[in-house]
Amino acid sequence: MSATQSQTTLESQLEALQCHFTWDLETSESLLLRRRENLEDIGTEEGNSWLGHIYNLRGFVQYKLGFTEDAQSFFNKAAEAFSKIRNADEGPWLVVNYGNLAWLHHHLGDQAESQAYLSKVNTLMNKYPSPSQDELHPEIYAEKAWTLMTFSREQKKEAADYFQRAIRKQPDMVEWNTSYVLELMYDFRQNNEGLEADILEKMRIAKEQDPENLYLAVLYLQQYAKKGERIEEEARELAGKVLRNPVSSYSGIRPLLGVYINHVSIDEAIDLAEEALEKHPDERYLKKCLAHCYKWKIFRESPEQSMIDRAISLHEEVISLYPDSSFVKKITLAKIYAKVNSQDKADQIYQELLERDLEPADKQMLYSTYAKHLFFNRQDREGSLRYHVKVAKIPLKSIHRENSITTLKKHKIQSPMCREIEEFLANLQEP
Repeated sequence: MSATQSQTTLESQLEALQCHFTWDLETSESLLLRRRENLEDIGTEEGNSWLGHIYNLRGFVQYKLGFTEDAQSFFNKAAEAFSKIRNADEGPWLVVNYGNLAWLHHHLGDQAESQAYLSKVNTLMNKYPSPSQDELHPEIYAEKAWTLMTFSREQKKEAADYFQRAIRKQPDMVEWNTSYVLELMYDFRQNNEGLEADILEKMRIAKEQDPENLYLAVLYLQQYAKKGERIEEEARELAGKVLRNPVSSYSGIRPLLGVYINHVSIDEAIDLAEEALEKHPDERYLKKCLAHCYKWKIFRESPEQSMIDRAISLHEEVISLYPDSSFVKKITLAKIYAKVNSQDKADQIYQELLERDLEPADKQMLYSTYAKHLFFNRQDREGSLRYHVKVAKIPLKSIHRENSITTLKKHKIQSPMCREIEEFLANLQEP
């Protein structure tokens, strides 16, 4: 076989692998940078059943950002984590990991090492075959599901489907079922699809099967709070447990603070977040959570100047701690300035953001927020409507687009732009 034929064969074998390099994940730089910061906040404490999957995804993100040494280190850590979690040196859970390493060495130009990992994948797949030819091994379905759930907003339903397929084949994997239910919960909250009673029953069963998962327990409590039930005592009991856990975005602290803010008291939410930060003063994730609490204190109440100063200081610190995913926090800081009558500072932040090259979804959010700022804080009705037009022009289905279209329909008659808006709306197409 010629060198060219050999290379072509290798590439076709690589393309057939099931791994992060073949799952058609969105890899724009801005999204990768955000996902990297999100993944860093998940935490890597021992006992996390998704630790191998976390390291695999972090390795892929680092590779795509150009950090190949980091990528290899994370892929190696993934293999070690799987070995500890599964208490075995090999198994079908390594198929994705070896596939990632085969791709990495191929891109690094080490074709012999790439081929070696391909051989390891083939050995595993022969030793641990899929249930049928048209199905993947449940371990692969589970990792693909978790990856899509964590990485892609647009592939949530696909993630739920993969979790279902994995669970059908291995129903005893508690963490798979928990993540599947969390995914259903997320989809229900976003789209209000499906029956609430059905979701609650699935959450109840998952909670019984996975009693140590405080994130799930908090979300379950949150649903009962939304139904008007008194949950203060249970929330405080959960708070004690959450505070004893390692800091992580999956520890349950963030949704628990949401329960406090909406169903207990904002002041108690602030006290809880301050207590957590006092225990772990260097944890940026807790500073982010605390900033979230202060935001709602300002938006819903009229706090003293010292609390306003604390909120602004915290938001500025969080923005510096999350340089690649601080877009929403900057918008929040602009809203805070507007709320406390520092309109010039709010305008300054908006102008800085408006000059940036943003992804379509971020543009929609920014234009929508700025349109409301112009209307409510600057009394600039025409400027506001022009930004609502900008929102609607972006062909991306979202709540921001729906709200802007509704606003344009409602206010067009009172505007000198009436004919222009009517023509725009008449020619508007669904994305």
